[in-house]
Amino acid sequence: MAALEEGFTLTAVPLGSGPDGPLGVEQSDKTDQFLVTDSGRTVILYKVSDQKPLGSWSVKQGQIITCPAVCNFQTGEYIVVHDNKVLRIWNNEDVNLDKVFKATLSAEVYRIHSIQGTEPLVLFKEGAIRGLEALLAEPQQKIETVISDEEVIKWTKFFMVFRHPVLIFITEKHGNYFAYVQKFNSRILSKYTLLLGQEEKSVTQSFSTSVHRKFISLMSLSSDGCVYETLIPIHPSDPEKNQRVVRSLLLKSVVSGNARSGVALTILDQDHVAVLGPPLSASKECLSIWNTKFQTLQTSKELPQGTSGQLWYHGENLFMLHGKFLTVIPYKCEVSSLAGALGKLKHSQDPDIHAMTHFVNWETSQGYELGSQNSEQSKRILRRRKIEVSVQPEVPPSTQLLAAVQKDSEKHIEVELRKFLAVQRTPDFHTIIGDVVIGLLGRYKAEPSFYPRNCLMQLIQTRVLSYSLCPGLMEFALEKTDVQILQLCLQQFPDIPESVTCACLKIFLSIGDDSLQETDINMESVSDYTATIQDGEIEEQTEILQNGFNPEEDNCENCAQELIEKPQAATEESTSCPVTGKRAALLNAILHSAYSETFLLPHLKDIPAQHITLFLQYLYFLYLKCSENATMTLPGIHPPTLNQIMDWICLLLDANFTVVVMIPEAKRLLLSLYKFVKSQISICSELNKIEVSFRELQKLNQEKTNRELYSIEVLELF
Repeated sequence: MAALEEGFTLTAVPLGSGPDGPLGVEQSDKTDQFLVTDSGRTVILYKVSDQKPLGSWSVKQGQIITCPAVCNFQTGEYIVVHDNKVLRIWNNEDVNLDKVFKATLSAEVYRIHSIQGTEPLVLFKEGAIRGLEALLAEPQQKIETVISDEEVIKWTKFFMVFRHPVLIFITEKHGNYFAYVQKFNSRILSKYTLLLGQEEKSVTQSFSTSVHRKFISLMSLSSDGCVYETLIPIHPSDPEKNQRVVRSLLLKSVVSGNARSGVALTILDQDHVAVLGPPLSASKECLSIWNTKFQTLQTSKELPQGTSGQLWYHGENLFMLHGKFLTVIPYKCEVSSLAGALGKLKHSQDPDIHAMTHFVNWETSQGYELGSQNSEQSKRILRRRKIEVSVQPEVPPSTQLLAAVQKDSEKHIEVELRKFLAVQRTPDFHTIIGDVVIGLLGRYKAEPSFYPRNCLMQLIQTRVLSYSLCPGLMEFALEKTDVQILQLCLQQFPDIPESVTCACLKIFLSIGDDSLQETDINMESVSDYTATIQDGEIEEQTEILQNGFNPEEDNCENCAQELIEKPQAATEESTSCPVTGKRAALLNAILHSAYSETFLLPHLKDIPAQHITLFLQYLYFLYLKCSENATMTLPGIHPPTLNQIMDWICLLLDANFTVVVMIPEAKRLLLSLYKFVKSQISICSELNKIEVSFRELQKLNQEKTNRELYSIEVLELF
């Protein structure tokens, strides 16, 4: 359960003239004091409990502050940067910023970070990071370029992991997002490409992070109004390599997908997030708290005067710009439970209950983000709890995952699976993945209502599975008619039995177009010629067919004449694809699968004749596409090869010729195939004649070894 309390205005006058509100709200060395940096020239120190300013400092007219002021917790001083390169350091006794310590740096600063337990860090716009002490020792030192050209930093965060400082920053380039993680105990900078999964068109508008045992949970609020989570391993398997991580859907439609501004996201604890933005397209901005564990809205507060889309979280207070004034809204979050998520939790009268139920991240340096008014009793309880947690043996992620498969909800299993996939792979990784698949399928058989499709998709995409490792997986997909899983298995499993391949072919040929339209299919194998396949649209072939084959010619006796005559345009029936683009992609997966002809032929005889005819028509269409160029290949990524097309034509005719020949609909197709074969025989015959002539020429050239500097030779071919 979570609640938003009555808010209050912290600033008595509007904050500057910047369009985006204040640059930042940062914790001071006193728990109840915060530094508010205006988007213009001013830094103000506020005491929240008294709702009044304690000090104010401004840069000169003509100068502008370019990053939020922070507190150096080691010295109690304040640090700010103006005009991108000028760094100022002062304390409470100073009055004029123009007279305090000044250092001009050699590169532009993006942000200064400071947290308790370590020295401040300076992040430059080109991605380089420096400790404050090393930078002040040589302000004009050369700053290297870390990120590539046109790559821009969008967001950054500094935190402690196992008492070691870690800085993460997100960059964007041409709509692609990258995460850089700098660990200062090892001086390793790891780069990750953030894959957007199926949401390629969405634009990320806000980020937030939290730290768990072995990974960083990066949450993002996108332009489609959904919250996504990306798990980044703290200990990557190959730190020097650009790694790829995929985000997954965490919360759906928390804000309006039409909102282009005024949205923000921040993580409050392990189960709650605060979201700023309009819930519907026509509604006003709201501040809401969501439970990520149970996917429920806990509370919300409307902001009628609008907001700038900025949200800061410190202790038990949320800071935001409401209208033109900085507003503070206190909040409470209790331990996540199903009763609390549904709003049915009975509250205790114990005044210390809130202090005891706050989320504590023991991996931070001193746990200073707890509420400021904890009682001595609650502190003793928390210290005792910390000791108890520290002595518990760590359970391996694989054991946690296998245990979750047996009893937890599908959503929780997905979370545990992402945690497991985010850590470094061990030698028995493929065995564990196989055990997880078997466990999921076993539970599905015992509980038919349990349908772990998303988990199975993630497991298949690890590319370590095979049919022999999890033989029940494809049977599960066949039972559910899940063509997306079947396509992935056909593309990745090297040992699929021929009977299962034919079962997939039956489904691919028989499933309705309406069902396929709603299914997400990998279209790579048809990506470059979907214009002629999509939705079975008819396209006449206007180019001359190569390799001497003209499908329109009805008279088969003059096939040899086609070698020298200009062929006519193909008929509409020959050049139009008989299947939709998605069905073509599924059939291409069949063409790529491995098989043994001896074991495959008996199963092909069980496929209905009309489906065999449809498959033959599609294969004939692919051949016509191949014949459009001299290389006899199809365009696209991983398209079927000519050998695969011809082999499957032969297989289908060998297994079903006596049945297909009796179907009136197949008569024209069989005639076209007959003319095609005869023309190819004629072509081969002519090529053999030419080959003999060239052999003779080669012999003549080998015999005449003694040639003068100049000679004329006449060779006659008979």
